[in-house]
Amino acid sequence: MISFVKAHACGNDFLILEETVAAGKHAALTRKLCARNTSIGADGIEFIERRANGEFFLRLFNADGSEAELSGNGTRCVAAWLAQSEGLNEVALGTHGGVRTCKLIGRKGEEFLIESGMGVPRVMPRTIVLDGVGEVPGAMVKVGNPHFVLFVDTPDFSAHGLSWQALGEKISVSPLFPHGTNVEFVHVKSASEIEFRIFERGCGPTTSSGTGTCASSAASIALRDANPELTALAEGGAQSVVWPARGEAMRLTGPAEIICTGEVLGL
Repeated sequence: MISFVKAHACGNDFLILEETVAAGKHAALTRKLCARNTSIGADGIEFIERRANGEFFLRLFNADGSEAELSGNGTRCVAAWLAQSEGLNEVALGTHGGVRTCKLIGRKGEEFLIESGMGVPRVMPRTIVLDGVGEVPGAMVKVGNPHFVLFVDTPDFSAHGLSWQALGEKISVSPLFPHGTNVEFVHVKSASEIEFRIFERGCGPTTSSGTGTCASSAASIALRDANPELTALAEGGAQSVVWPARGEAMRLTGPAEIICTGEVLGL
């Protein structure tokens, strides 16, 4: 039996497992446990490694078994679990996308409000060309993992004659991005508020994304003159972003909630 924790951040849900239970079968175990109809169900698994020097390192696997650099929401879920289980109100979590320091801001029951340092965003305007679609202007944004951000004005976030889900899938797996990319469709509602939808690499449409929030906000600030302090609204709820200046680290604040703990059969 494998012990697990399930948590979510604005509906973006993750399982948290100790690295030791993976036994080198991270991908297969993730595909099994993340299946919505036949297992626990989740958007991905955060495997937490406890190193001899007391440091923590996270490996993130998406629901399809692919490994990603990091997840902002997943990292926040792990920070919430460590706050609940071990009383850690501030923790540095290593990831393949860099170290993310998370600080507990407040707590109500099993919901934790956490501020995370998200590194320095890089925003690069780019127009891509997709077969059957044509030119798609947007921006490549790096926030520890890759994103492609499009700005839209349609109420349903559709663009170029396609639903955001259909276009997001095309872009996410396009050979233009050899390692795949996350895709955000952003509507700038005002200088201090944006709304977005996300097609997540290795998972599909999700209700929220921490790095997607940061990428959408960074592109809006850099390319649409949005304020350096933003509220970013996704289907799962709002998160707050502060980007004091270019070249400085972005800070992300949002909720994370522990859903349950339990045991499940392994492979």
